[in-house]
Amino acid sequence: MTNRPLVAGNWKMNGTSASAAELEAMGTGYDSALADNVELLICPPALLIAQLGSQDKIAIGAQNCHAKESGAHTGDISAEMIRDAGGKYVIVGHSERREDHGETDADVCEKAEAAYRAGLIAIVCVGEVESERRAGTTLEVVTKQVSASVPAGATAENTVIAYEPVWAIGTGLTPTPADVAEVHASIRATLIKRFGGDVGSKMRILYGGSVKPANAKELLAVKNVNGALVGGASLKAADFLGIAEAYRG
Repeated sequence: MTNRPLVAGNWKMNGTSASAAELEAMGTGYDSALADNVELLICPPALLIAQLGSQDKIAIGAQNCHAKESGAHTGDISAEMIRDAGGKYVIVGHSERREDHGETDADVCEKAEAAYRAGLIAIVCVGEVESERRAGTTLEVVTKQVSASVPAGATAENTVIAYEPVWAIGTGLTPTPADVAEVHASIRATLIKRFGGDVGSKMRILYGGSVKPANAKELLAVKNVNGALVGGASLKAADFLGIAEAYRG
């Protein structure tokens, strides 16, 4: 296991087969010197996983999975299906899933376990809403989410944590580097306490929430920030690569 940072793009409900051109452009700019320093991942809509996974420079993942391997779950996809289509990662517990679909920490934990079962890497998302930030309960909220959403079987190889303050997603607002450092340090301490130093110190913790080329270098330089989970800026090759460039030696 290396601690190579990860810059992951979540396309959300955006993209068609024509979006393969953007991924190709990303691959062109993702030269060997940059690849030595950072791993790139794109999580497109599920219908595009097999098509986009045909290239091998940038990892492909999914935005969600069902906890079960198969069954009468209309409209859902399993972790095994993602793996079969060529996916390597799956995002679980994104705030939009938690809010729009009522997913609980327990649900997220089950989905992460499903990812392990299928041989996928789970990106477990945590983060506070604006009212919790104002109330000063951010660390309490995030610690609870990490403790309840990350399975006992988590390792540095099969799990990535993504901290996304919900109030910063798609709003153009970002916490200060000091705010990010405080939360990431708390997450790191929680992981080390639960899993021990060998695992907890190596597990990658991503920052997400209005990450863009203009602020990437500052945010990604924060201690215990091991990459980014990027939303809108991952839809265009120039923007996504502009964020990854923060890791060019």
